[in-house]
Amino acid sequence: MPGLSFTLPHWLYWVGLIVFPIVAMVLSRRPQPAQKRYTLPLAYMIAVTGGIIGLHRFYLKSMLGLIYIPIFLFVLYANSQTQDARTIVSNFANELRVAERTLEREEGRVSEAQDGLSDLQEAVTAAEEGSFAQKSAERRVKRAEDTIEKGLARLEEARGTVEEFTPLRDEAESTRAFWDNSAGYAFYLILALLAIDFVLIPGLVKRANQTLPVQEEITEAERALREAEAEEGPKHDSEYAKNWIDRLSLFCGEFVAYWAVIAVFVYYYEVIARYVFGSPTNWAHEAMYLMFGMQYLIAGSYAMLTESHVRVDIFYAPLSKPRKAWVDLLTSIFFFIFAGTLLVTSWIFAMDAIAVPSGNSILSDWARGQITFGEMISGFGLNQWTDPNVRWGEISFNEWEVPLWPMKWVMIMGGLLLVLQGISKLSKDIREIARGN
Repeated sequence: MPGLSFTLPHWLYWVGLIVFPIVAMVLSRRPQPAQKRYTLPLAYMIAVTGGIIGLHRFYLKSMLGLIYIPIFLFVLYANSQTQDARTIVSNFANELRVAERTLEREEGRVSEAQDGLSDLQEAVTAAEEGSFAQKSAERRVKRAEDTIEKGLARLEEARGTVEEFTPLRDEAESTRAFWDNSAGYAFYLILALLAIDFVLIPGLVKRANQTLPVQEEITEAERALREAEAEEGPKHDSEYAKNWIDRLSLFCGEFVAYWAVIAVFVYYYEVIARYVFGSPTNWAHEAMYLMFGMQYLIAGSYAMLTESHVRVDIFYAPLSKPRKAWVDLLTSIFFFIFAGTLLVTSWIFAMDAIAVPSGNSILSDWARGQITFGEMISGFGLNQWTDPNVRWGEISFNEWEVPLWPMKWVMIMGGLLLVLQGISKLSKDIREIARGN
């Protein structure tokens, strides 16, 4: 089975977090056709992301997508058999390695003891009867004989181990190779089917659209009913926007919402890389939990604007608008304590992140107050961007080593957005109380 080794570059991670939401927001604002139709770009995207199990076929209402599923399941089964066989091979190889080391060690030790045994026996014979020298020589002879006896026993056991486990290891290796090759052939079959479908997809999309029912005509009464039902539904986000702060919170909330789509693609890649190719990543999990942490912080102002936070509605909901405003005004004290604390502590965390002793020295000196902002700016040179020994702030501790200081500066952004949204809410409450109706 072919391996899959890819480490997400740091620059691509950040570009993806910025560019993908922008593209998604532009696409979401396109005018929608009156009748839903199958699209070629979406069919190809599904083929790239889920074609390994035929999802592109199912999207186009083609039951031939069922061909992919048993092949894919066989790949998973073959990979599990390969992993089991690899474990068995490893166990046998360890046993053989220990036996071979025993042979190498004991053969020399036994040979040396046998060569010196005759000299030790002569020393016993030459020594005076009953003397200390004779007894000492006899002990040396005894140790040499014990060494030979035990060494020969270990050699016999080690040779038996080699004789027993060598064919077992070879058989397990053969089994591992069989299942590994089987998984590889099945995967190549899926790739071949996908290559054929990539050529056929335009025609499949065309035929799928031809089978769509003609859009039915609805009466004016039905149209009016649908419009009324739509009006009675939940408020659209745009209805919350009363000022530029609200619009900023809406924009930031929508922007980071699309990060959840990125997580779908990343975790899909991780699952395929781990269970199909046997190549788990060292970056997918960390990249996503850092991303969701930033999403949580930035979306706080959006949740506050759209009233998505948890509250005890059994007491709050029955109140009139002015009374709700009074409640919000009084409880805003606790909100600003929290938001202000978040903003201040986030600033401290962010400054510490760029001022780590092993980071960029100019930023460290400025963050710690040792040089002014102007001196920091004037101190930048080309080496700050090209010297591999210059590192930009705190990084993670795992092998991916992604910079952490941008995430901690996002904490400042989240805290600032939350404070601004609190000010917007406070002004609305004051106006509501002033109106008094």
